[in-house]
Amino acid sequence: MLRNQKGFTLIEIIAVLVILGILAAVAVPKYLDMQDSARQKSAQAAVSEIKARASMVFSQSLLATNGSAVSIANVAGLTNANVGADYAVAVTAGTGNLIINVSAVQGTTLAAPVIGNWVLPQ
Repeated sequence: MLRNQKGFTLIEIIAVLVILGILAAVAVPKYLDMQDSARQKSAQAAVSEIKARASMVFSQSLLATNGSAVSIANVAGLTNANVGADYAVAVTAGTGNLIINVSAVQGTTLAAPVIGNWVLPQ
C-alpha cells in the first residue's frame, strides 16, 4: 500500500523554498526602491500644485487691485500650502519668488527634500 502513494520529497520541497527565498531577496529591495521613487514623484506633484495655487492667487490679486503691483509677501500669505495631510510642505517668500519645500510624504521623511521655485511674474 505505501508504494503507490505520491508526493513531494524533502529535497524537492527544500529546493522550492530556496528558489522562493532567492526571488524574495531580489524582489523586496526593488519594491522598496519603487516606494521611494513614488514618494519623490508625489512630492514633485505637490510642488506643482503649490505653484499652480500661487499663480492663481497672483492672478486673482491682479484682478482685485485693477492691475496694481502684487507683492510676493501678499502671494505667499494668500497661497494655501496645505495640499493635504499626506505632505509636509513649507512655503517661504524670497526676493521675487516663493520657495516651496516638501520634506515628507505620508509621514515618511524624504531622503532628499523636493524643492520648487515660483517666480513672481513681471
